[in-house]
Amino acid sequence: MDENQSAPAPRALTDEELVKLLDAQQFGVLATIKRSGHPAMSTVLYRWDPAGRVIRISTTAGRLKARQVRNDPHVSLHVQGPDVWSFAVAEGEAEVSADAGELLAFAGDQPDPAAFLEQQAREERVIIKIKVSRLYGTALDFS
Repeated sequence: MDENQSAPAPRALTDEELVKLLDAQQFGVLATIKRSGHPAMSTVLYRWDPAGRVIRISTTAGRLKARQVRNDPHVSLHVQGPDVWSFAVAEGEAEVSADAGELLAFAGDQPDPAAFLEQQAREERVIIKIKVSRLYGTALDFS
């Protein structure tokens, strides 16, 4: 790049691009809020339901992130795009649920749903369900 040329500026992703990025990935960084008010972040495996604008994350009932969501439901999920300059953030309010439907929605088709749910109960698995109220992100296009 010529030293007189400026670098390209990041551009906001469209809603369609944000939905596609969330759909293409499966790992993100969940930000919850500690009792001190500081953010707590953890890498998570997630499932995105674009029709319902819902993100589901499986965890166990005793994990810190589940306890923090119960204490303060405001969360964000940061998802990296295909390059270091691209990302999406989904913000919303979350709830913690041990509902069978939520566990199955996260896991997808199971050959023996009853056995699957029994295993989930033994492991004290719960779903952090985020109702996404805001999506934003950027990309940096090089030509």
